[in-house]
Amino acid sequence: MSGELAAAAAPTIHRRFPPVAELTIGSLALVVIGGILLASYVPRRPPLDVPTALAVISAALLLTTAVLLSRLQMFAWERFFFVFRWALPAYVISAGMIGFAFIHDHTRGAPLVLLVVMLVIFALDVPLIVPVIARGRLTGDYER
Repeated sequence: MSGELAAAAAPTIHRRFPPVAELTIGSLALVVIGGILLASYVPRRPPLDVPTALAVISAALLLTTAVLLSRLQMFAWERFFFVFRWALPAYVISAGMIGFAFIHDHTRGAPLVLLVVMLVIFALDVPLIVPVIARGRLTGDYER
């Protein structure tokens, strides 16, 4: 009983975690959709309007996520960067292999540039979201 009273008397600060996971998943989904649209036209030249719009919106979501994360004060940054620095090379390699497949299929010019931009966003999205989701959104470290 005394443990319950002590737990009830301890002040808990509940801070709402920004929607980092949701924004990053949205960014990732848009970039994947844009990549599929581009891939569906290989080896022909694809229309770039929709994939470009998807890439711009995806980049805006990724930038918003970065700003929201950078404003967190009580956050497990050491754990976050530990996971991020191991996930990033894996997804850079994955993005590089996807890019190589498009180059091998003779994708050139503006479609290739747009594809590279989408692959960079992809290579940043996944390592950004992995540490957040892996630690249950790190709420245990953020709420004190």
